[in-house]
Amino acid sequence: MPDSLTLPSPDTDLATVRGPDGRPRCAWVGDVDELRRYHDDEWGVPVRGNQGLFERLALEGFQSGLSWLTILRRRDAFRRAFAGFDPAVVAEYGEADVQRLLDDSTIIRNRRKIEATIANARALVSWQSEQPHGLDALVWSFAPEPSARRRPATLAEISAHTDASRALAATLKARGFRFVGPTTMYALLQATGVVDDHVAGCWRSAG
Repeated sequence: MPDSLTLPSPDTDLATVRGPDGRPRCAWVGDVDELRRYHDDEWGVPVRGNQGLFERLALEGFQSGLSWLTILRRRDAFRRAFAGFDPAVVAEYGEADVQRLLDDSTIIRNRRKIEATIANARALVSWQSEQPHGLDALVWSFAPEPSARRRPATLAEISAHTDASRALAATLKARGFRFVGPTTMYALLQATGVVDDHVAGCWRSAG
């Protein structure tokens, strides 16, 4: 589930909350409209392709230490600032672009995260020259077999990181990626539909 949400901490036995439409949703949604829409339309929906995954990886990196709601409310600004997260364009950013981004009050003005996003774009472009679909193939290699899929009953059953996210983080770090720790990478796996952590009572649950 999105990490570091600025919502009242749910009881560990709480699984779902019911929205104004009567549908039960994963309890991390709370009563926030933006999170409700994100949960319903995006979280756990498969994302394929290097550019889409690069955007999610960048946003998860910017979210580190912050609330996901903070990122959601700035996502359009991030897309404008980073050329729609086209890795080939971002890879060419230089110090003038870093300063431009640091001066942009519509995004998160954190030099380390900005420089990490540019470094990650460069790492991805280099990787694509060897394996055009390398990031997509790597991320989706961690999708569990159907027989191994589980359905968490409560939020307390959802881990912050897993063996898969640790392996993904290690592989990306070896390729020069930054801000790709195991917790951030598990959030990526959840957000992009590689794993499905909608709790059992959620209307989006697969079973």
